[in-house]
Amino acid sequence: MSRVLVRVRGAVASARRVRAACDDRGSGAAAVIMFALLFMVLAAFVVDGGLSISQRERAADIAEQAARYAAQDIDEEALRASEGRNAPINYENCAARVAEFAGRSGLSSADVAASGCVSASAQQVEVRIRLTYRPVLTGLFYSAPLTVHGTATAESVTG
Repeated sequence: MSRVLVRVRGAVASARRVRAACDDRGSGAAAVIMFALLFMVLAAFVVDGGLSISQRERAADIAEQAARYAAQDIDEEALRASEGRNAPINYENCAARVAEFAGRSGLSSADVAASGCVSASAQQVEVRIRLTYRPVLTGLFYSAPLTVHGTATAESVTG
């Protein structure tokens, strides 16, 4: 009888080892962790990609408004002398007016210093605005600030 008992115990132990080797408990946790990391990476690119587009649009909008603001500084004496046919821009003041507008728009002092007139004449001004921002979620992987630019032109038109 003792021989039979030993064989049964050996068979039970062998069956337990086979079940333990085939046990897949915990394998779902690895898949969940992998999908969670993938989801976070994709969310980071979606959120920060949208932020990048938004900041580029903001830089272009500020550039358009700064160009209009610089172009509104017209030579009133020349306008009166031409009886309203010609409104030359005081283009010498372009850099100062762009810096003033950029400062009022809430840009950092470094961005205000890097922004300015690209070209200016009595008929038109071209303005370039620099905007620096930090990414929200990709900042976990990439900590440097990102820079975008916006450029716009404004003309003096009468009539």
